[in-house]
Amino acid sequence: MMRLDILNHGYSPGTKVLFTLIRVFSRQPVPDAAKLVFYRPDFYGARAKTFTHEAMRGPSAWSVADRELMAAFVSKVNDSAFCVGAHSATAGQAYRDGAKVRAVLADVESAPIEDGLRATLRMLGKLTREGTVTVEDMREVLSAGVTRQQVEDALAVCAAFNTTDRLAEAFGFELLSPEGFEAGAKYLLERGYR
Repeated sequence: MMRLDILNHGYSPGTKVLFTLIRVFSRQPVPDAAKLVFYRPDFYGARAKTFTHEAMRGPSAWSVADRELMAAFVSKVNDSAFCVGAHSATAGQAYRDGAKVRAVLADVESAPIEDGLRATLRMLGKLTREGTVTVEDMREVLSAGVTRQQVEDALAVCAAFNTTDRLAEAFGFELLSPEGFEAGAKYLLERGYR
């Protein structure tokens, strides 16, 4: 894959100052995900930030940690290394349990999570892989104790990260160091996706 140079140029002076401040205070490079939402915000960035923030931080019976785990799981199904790294780190910090996140990504069936979350992740995985789910798939999730609203909330996370994962691959997002992913996770937990 050839990295598109567009993520390195074309920002307003105010955005360039913001990126400089991020680099100075975090001591890490600005992630390409942030660069993408600031490039042409009128076309993609503003809407993407609003939708993703609502899916990941809006009111929900799912915890922030659960939704970050969903993002990491969908990204793993999509084989998006950048997004797996970013959202695994964020879920790990949110749960205060990186081993739990690693266990889910290694094998959702044996991971130490609640049945409702497991059923939801199975459904999101199938939807991501196959582009469809059946009535029976939804019945399985609902019978595991997940509410209809939780299903809608999980589907919003899935939609946000199926889009982001594809953009990460299309633009060739550069992987961060483990410290860079941890710094990004801290930012996402403090500020969300705005």
